[in-house]
Amino acid sequence: MPEPAEPSTGTARNDDLRTVGVGLLGCADIATRRILPTLAGIAGARLTAVASRDPVKAADVARRYGGEPVHGYQHLLDRDDVAAVYLPLPAALHATWIRRALLSGKHVLAEKPLTTSHAETAELVDLAARHGLVLQENYMFPWHSQHTAIRTLLAEGTIGDPQLFTATFAIPPRPEGDIRLRPELGGGALLDTAGYPLRAALLTLGRELTVAGAALRQDSRTGVDLGGGILLHRADGVTAHLSFGLAHGYVSQLEVIGSSGSIRVEHVFTTPPAHCPVVTVERGGARERHPLAPDDQCRNALTAFVAAIRARRVTSHGDTLAHALIVDRARTMASQVTAG
Repeated sequence: MPEPAEPSTGTARNDDLRTVGVGLLGCADIATRRILPTLAGIAGARLTAVASRDPVKAADVARRYGGEPVHGYQHLLDRDDVAAVYLPLPAALHATWIRRALLSGKHVLAEKPLTTSHAETAELVDLAARHGLVLQENYMFPWHSQHTAIRTLLAEGTIGDPQLFTATFAIPPRPEGDIRLRPELGGGALLDTAGYPLRAALLTLGRELTVAGAALRQDSRTGVDLGGGILLHRADGVTAHLSFGLAHGYVSQLEVIGSSGSIRVEHVFTTPPAHCPVVTVERGGARERHPLAPDDQCRNALTAFVAAIRARRVTSHGDTLAHALIVDRARTMASQVTAG
């Protein structure tokens, strides 16, 4: 299918500032489990169309969550009542359909990773900026208030100068046929669970992190990496140790060790809306627990996306670009370790 011509303006054809019409580009589990139920309660947005390669699936999702079923992704992009799309397709398909959506004048909320390479990510970030379109990578955990609390404690010097950041995100083995176990669809832990500790490191320590080492555990049966680790460092000697996996016991935690103490948080990445986080601070031989109020990171992320569209505010992509570059370098370094 030929690429659509670039639009003459940088706004979606139906950029209604009162209500943003959202189209669903693919009926993945995360869409029906988390995004669509939350979108229904977001002021200023409504689901207007649901696209799938399977017309029965599109009709079923539309019946449950609203909108009109559409057979085929491009047909959804051609609709005037769709100003923005949510794209939960497999990672290997992201670049193609994000590009088509942007060239059709649509704002895009895409599941992570935005693409499978830094070059494609940079291309799409530039395309969105040139046309004044919002492009948001759907890492939801940074929108949870517990991460603001962590950064506030660090800024206040609660544990002195940060010296070491450690974070782990690992999940139990995936079922047979899961897209994360299919290399042709962009599967593997580096493009999935690794993204959470990596994005948290960038959020906490800044973007001046480079790869010092990386290792991945390849699975000969599926052809994807099932887990691994990345060592990052800054010019001032601060380091970040990231661990991740797709075939492990569930772990979701981070810790910042400073010159005079440490900050630790559990269940920090896939935090349910009703969960009450606790930030644990250890310093001077004492342990302090800082309970926080529950927060809905999914609602916050969707609200921010819709607000950016309605304000015609092009989003910043510094963390997204830094993230994609680190993934590229970690992949290269890990392959060299394996080859050696």
